[in-house]
Amino acid sequence: MTTKPGVRPARPYFSSGPCAKRPGWSAQNLGTETLGRSHRAKLGKTRLKEAIDRTRALLEVPNDYRIGIVPASDTGAVEMALWSLLGARPVTMLAFESFGEGWITDVVKQLKLDAATLTAPYGALPDLSKADPATDIVFTWNGTTSGVRVPDADWIAADRAGLTICDATSAAFAQPLDWAKLDATTFSFQKALGGEGGHGVLILSPRAVQRLESWKPQWPLPKIFRLTKGGKLIEGIFEGETINTPSMLVIEDWVDALKWGAAAGGLKELIRRADSNLHAISQWVARTDWVDFLCADEKARSNTSVCLKIVDPAIASLADDQQRAFVKQIESLLGKEEAAFDIGGYRDAPPGLRIWCGATIERADIEALCPWLDWAFREAKG
Repeated sequence: MTTKPGVRPARPYFSSGPCAKRPGWSAQNLGTETLGRSHRAKLGKTRLKEAIDRTRALLEVPNDYRIGIVPASDTGAVEMALWSLLGARPVTMLAFESFGEGWITDVVKQLKLDAATLTAPYGALPDLSKADPATDIVFTWNGTTSGVRVPDADWIAADRAGLTICDATSAAFAQPLDWAKLDATTFSFQKALGGEGGHGVLILSPRAVQRLESWKPQWPLPKIFRLTKGGKLIEGIFEGETINTPSMLVIEDWVDALKWGAAAGGLKELIRRADSNLHAISQWVARTDWVDFLCADEKARSNTSVCLKIVDPAIASLADDQQRAFVKQIESLLGKEEAAFDIGGYRDAPPGLRIWCGATIERADIEALCPWLDWAFREAKG
């Protein structure tokens, strides 16, 4: 048996969703006056509007963009955008991990649109220069399951004719989003600020609103997806009048997370914290011979969902199921020691580790984790 490291992470929570709560979080810090009250009462609508306004301020969303809290997490927000906006123009779909692949399935098999697809294997980006600006473009900013992100939005034409629909759920609050290049942007509470699950956020540019008010999809829209009435945007959705009943406890928790983000130094500081955590992982990877990043391109590496592959020849040569079993063993060892929870790679991704490094994670915990990863690897290899 190898010697265990002397220091454990103070908060061993490295799940890629739901993600770690913000430092210092306590349920005692949450407001309770909205609990047990109607979300449609003045108090409930005021708090929902506060959540929207604080989101705008912290994420630095332009004033002429609409922000709505919608059902069913990021998935619900993306589906709402796909079903409500697509069909008016040809579509280009980008996919470099499982969720992007899922959006292709929905657009091609459910909406039955003849979409062009640009794909890449896990760990790489497709050729972004091939995204046709005459088409609507659907893409994931940060691949939560692949550890790959688009490095910027320079590949999106400023004078594009189509709309961009961006799944930014593990990029928001950790990576700079170029709002001028984004028309429908989505994320969920439980990612970069460690909120709770079940609610999504949909952010619409003026161009997206124009599409909604001028285009009627050829397919029926369930009530939960409807953003217009009588050919006009339902403005109430973007003022705190949610389509269905939200959890006010989740909203109170989200407001708490937004307050923390603002007090911590705002968006610039949140991005810096995530970058610093990635840097700590990078330093460890550089001096470690059994592991490497799944993403080879440093500019495209995620600073939130950091995905690693095991390159030790004895393990890398094993069959896929054997490698997955080895990773499970590492997870189990770390979990029993309470040194790290939930760091296994996504089920559809190549075998490996996935470590959340977003802004709610302290760099000191990343630095304490790395020796434990070495210990667990040696123990599992035996």
